[in-house]
Amino acid sequence: MVYLFIIFIVLAVIFGPQIWVKWIITKHQAAREEFPGTGGELARHLLDEMKLHDVVVEVTKDGDHYDSNDKAVRLSPQHMDGKSLSAVAIAAHEVGHAMQDANEYGPLLWRQRVVAFAQKFEPIGGVIMIAAPLVALLTRSPHAMALQIGAGICVLGVSVAAHLITLPVEFDASFKRALPVLKAGGYLQDKDMSSARHILNAAALTYVAAAMMSLLNVARWARYIRF
Repeated sequence: MVYLFIIFIVLAVIFGPQIWVKWIITKHQAAREEFPGTGGELARHLLDEMKLHDVVVEVTKDGDHYDSNDKAVRLSPQHMDGKSLSAVAIAAHEVGHAMQDANEYGPLLWRQRVVAFAQKFEPIGGVIMIAAPLVALLTRSPHAMALQIGAGICVLGVSVAAHLITLPVEFDASFKRALPVLKAGGYLQDKDMSSARHILNAAALTYVAAAMMSLLNVARWARYIRF
């Protein structure tokens, strides 16, 4: 029973954030015809209000995000074209990142460098792991294999760290930029503000969910060290 309880806790920690984020966003995905525009239209309006005319708003299938290299707010189809509370809040969140970029917000710039580093070296970690059995066969040394796998796990662990250190940036975009803009502009009624907070919290925690999945990948490889 203790073993099963531990497994349950581990699974809850790994998959819980991802399930919660999807549940919150889906919960508020219903169309609100009283809204004057879609998420994409709100994003364009906010960017123009802030004189960020060089930032484009595009639809994407790769998840809602802001691309600082292309100066683009990218929204999933349901948030680009939807008139839902989730569409409005998430569009404002991504515009919050554009505001950070325009203001040269230090933590955002630091995050970009760390994420770029992680994206560059994460494939190397996978190659190291895949090559470990071959190295052990050639060297006939289990210690060499263990060292190689340990190095690979460290490289893969950079991806976990990169996701986690984005949290301050995400919360700033949600609660110091998006939420004040939505309140000050009267884009949402008072009755919707509590739900908007939940959505913005979920948007910020998206990277925690990603970090947990990266951690699962690291744990999957770590078990080979025993051999």
